[in-house]
Amino acid sequence: MEQLVFNTSIQASASHVWDVLWDDTTYRQWTAAFHPGSYAVSDWEEGDKIHFLTSSGRGMYGVIEKKTENVFISFKHIGELKNFEEQAVDEAAMKWSGAHENYTLTEVNGHTELSVSFDAGNDFADFFKDVFPKALDIIKSVAEGRIKPAITIETVVHAPIEKVWDSWTQPEHVMKWNQASEDWHTTKATNELKIGGKFMSRMEAKDGSFGFDFEGEYVDLKTHELIVYKLPDDRHVKTIFTIKEEGVHITETFDVEGQNPRSMQRMGWQAILDNFKKYTEAL
Repeated sequence: MEQLVFNTSIQASASHVWDVLWDDTTYRQWTAAFHPGSYAVSDWEEGDKIHFLTSSGRGMYGVIEKKTENVFISFKHIGELKNFEEQAVDEAAMKWSGAHENYTLTEVNGHTELSVSFDAGNDFADFFKDVFPKALDIIKSVAEGRIKPAITIETVVHAPIEKVWDSWTQPEHVMKWNQASEDWHTTKATNELKIGGKFMSRMEAKDGSFGFDFEGEYVDLKTHELIVYKLPDDRHVKTIFTIKEEGVHITETFDVEGQNPRSMQRMGWQAILDNFKKYTEAL
């Protein structure tokens, strides 16, 4: 194995950089450089097991061998994951089983030097040499505030792209699926589907206790492929539609807001996307 080392200097405290590295939302954001939909499952304590996963359930598992908060963390890789399950270490995995991946943070005069070193198998060394600097650029940009923390959600809709697109964009359909829970509904929707055009969905609690207008302006648009819009507070939402054999894969990435917990935001947006899938497949 070849040991690779990457470094970057970040204008932020070590504790802030640490949060960007391992908070679930921002971890998903920078590891998307390796594979969109990547995430990790762990209790994040020294000695705990960790699963590095993609949305398809493939990945690697290992242990957190050493951890010093805001200073250092070392992962020891063990084996592969398939369908979210740990696989026995076979001859192929033996080539990299036991490899380490280390993150060192050193704070100096208000900025943080981040150093990443890991053992890479010969088959993947060139890939990491190309992609890891891109991941570090995302970490740096998020930590320094040039990129907002973002959450990505996804689903697969078993329907033709034409039906999916119409259901997503036509106001009469939007009013049927655009709610995160049964006690909410969309009472009005308008949509000017063009770059510079605006949309609005009036979302209200069914008991009449609260309501608000969810509105934005389109900044990029490709029919059956892409929708990007900005919200009044300048947060952006990007939706990608990808035609696959099993249906239309929808990936939606949105900048987080600062009032509600990120976990709540993820659950709310995912619930709406799940409603969209259910409604559209039943059309």
